[in-house]
Amino acid sequence: MIAAVAYPVVAFTGLGAKATVHAMEHKTKLLTTALPAETSYLYAPDGKTVLTMFYEEYRQYTKLSDMSPNIQQAIVAAEDSRFYQHKGVDPKGVARAFVANARSSGVSQGASTLTMQYVRMALRDSATTPKEVQEATQQTSLRKVKEMRMALDLEKEMSKEDILERYLNSAYFGHRAYGIYAASEIFFSKTPKDLTPVEAATLAGLVKSPSEYDPATSDQKDATGRRNYVLDRMTQLGYLSPDAAAAAKSEPIRLKLTYPPNDCAAIPEKYNSWGFACDYLKNWWSAQPAFGENRLERMDKLRRGGYRIVLSIDPKVQEAAEKNLGAGTGSPFANGIVVSEPGTGRVKAMAVNRTYSLNLADNPQSSNPEAGPKVKANYPNTVAPLLGGGDLPGYQAGSTFKMFPMLAALNAGMPLSTSFNAPHRYKSNVYDGWAPSNASGAMSGQQTMWSGFGKSVNTYFVWLEEQVGADTAVRLAEQLGLRWRTDVDREQASPGKAKKWGAFTLGVSDATPLEMANAYAAIAADGRYCEAMPVQAIMNRDGTPTTYATASGITREVAKPRCRQVVNADAARAATDAARCPTGDTPARGGCGGWSTADSVRGTVGRPVAGKTGTTDSTRSAWFVGYTPELAAASFISDPDNPFNAVGDGQSQIPIAAVAETLRDALKGKPTRQFNPPSDAMVG
Repeated sequence: MIAAVAYPVVAFTGLGAKATVHAMEHKTKLLTTALPAETSYLYAPDGKTVLTMFYEEYRQYTKLSDMSPNIQQAIVAAEDSRFYQHKGVDPKGVARAFVANARSSGVSQGASTLTMQYVRMALRDSATTPKEVQEATQQTSLRKVKEMRMALDLEKEMSKEDILERYLNSAYFGHRAYGIYAASEIFFSKTPKDLTPVEAATLAGLVKSPSEYDPATSDQKDATGRRNYVLDRMTQLGYLSPDAAAAAKSEPIRLKLTYPPNDCAAIPEKYNSWGFACDYLKNWWSAQPAFGENRLERMDKLRRGGYRIVLSIDPKVQEAAEKNLGAGTGSPFANGIVVSEPGTGRVKAMAVNRTYSLNLADNPQSSNPEAGPKVKANYPNTVAPLLGGGDLPGYQAGSTFKMFPMLAALNAGMPLSTSFNAPHRYKSNVYDGWAPSNASGAMSGQQTMWSGFGKSVNTYFVWLEEQVGADTAVRLAEQLGLRWRTDVDREQASPGKAKKWGAFTLGVSDATPLEMANAYAAIAADGRYCEAMPVQAIMNRDGTPTTYATASGITREVAKPRCRQVVNADAARAATDAARCPTGDTPARGGCGGWSTADSVRGTVGRPVAGKTGTTDSTRSAWFVGYTPELAAASFISDPDNPFNAVGDGQSQIPIAAVAETLRDALKGKPTRQFNPPSDAMVG
């Protein structure tokens, strides 16, 4: 028996080098501050409504003071009855296990105290490599001895109460429940503070073998037997009277199971359309260096970091966007809208005529003739990022791109009155004889930026693009957040090719409504571009704002708008003045030339509004991007599966109505704001 008690000390002296001792002392120090993985929560803008969670291990850290004494006593009774007597290692337990294992020529009995078990769990949870995980969990004498040494050291650094708190937040109870908060919620739909002796004994009994003693199975015999064992031990330790224990043992195990939501597909049906914003959040998160060096590390932080994330979606704006979509979920044509806030970049709405769901069983076959017969269409159900923020290229945006050469020209000092006698067809010497034409003969004649933009005169804008340089327009679009996701677009936008990309102004490149809404929002904000952002706030597990260090070493909140001046304010105001022409609004300083492409918008919105229509060849897709001083919205209609499946002229008005009606409804009841007029220098 004496030899058995001395075993850990003797074994440890055999480890040898001082380096091993120092390494373990360092790890022990880390265990005093290391916290287990914790679930991240995604909230609606009220900061209270939980939309979903992100986790690998469902866990919410809970203070010991917020746990019922019943669970504290039950776990001690079940796992380590001498917890309050030993100093991390229980010599009696070691001796008992040594004798039992020697007789069985194997491992028939363990000797792990709660402290030793916590050390093992903490080392496993803090491991960053597969090797560290293996070292923390492998069944070897060396691991056991290291564990004992660290347990002895840990009890010198932490109180029994702190160790018990950490243990109860780390233990696994089955059903993806890590820690007592998760176990209480999943099995009994209550908090740890409200656990009864029967419930506490049931949960404490699970730690030894969550699957063997699982009370959620049809046969609760083993779970009941284990629970009753724990109740007996609680009686022997004086935690329960014999009568109370007998009464408790006579009760059946009554569960009230809860299955916590996980990830975007688990968002409640009431908020189903918010799934696309949730999905965008994940894609945005995976690109933020604040959360790790690569995508894998960043997503690991999301699922293990215990963040509290508040979406930027505005319920009123989202409701307006959903209500005003012009196509149903059964259409192969996706009709989507994104609304962005000028001056912050915060996304206020993301809506599309699709149900956010992983279940594609009832979706029809894809409309793409090159897709196989088993390839499903993107409707009515999808989780594809049709609105942007993911890896899909987007849709050809047509004449909405005319904004970029116009804004570049204004920023270079060319006035709004810049005039050109635009022919029906224009042969460009700059673009090697390329000869685009207008949509109709009514667009020919003398045009300015006001009338050219209002009527969407192709030949005027090809000429204007020549004056400022296509490459300048391309680079400006990039500064306003556009990215090129197809091989063709990347090649055309490259430094060696951009100067000859004459068709850029006609919107032959793919773009997403998220990008276009945010680019136009910068113009509404007097040329100040803000990166698109899906969050209103992000807090760490301790309630403090999540921060990151900029390249210059400045600490900033991750959820704070990231803005920069891209063009001078006067140029942006001039662009807005011209952009009032397409909508039927009246510019502050010029004339629109008698007619425009979306002249109903001003009457629908009922306040100053600017914007631009866009259609592609054969009306394969149609767009409208509109904005007021408060909001910018981009809507499109196109077939995401088959871009050659033309929308047709009959549906080309859908994005115009979607944006106009959304802005009207979203701003209802708010004071009317005016656009800032351009200076005399910008008028010319």
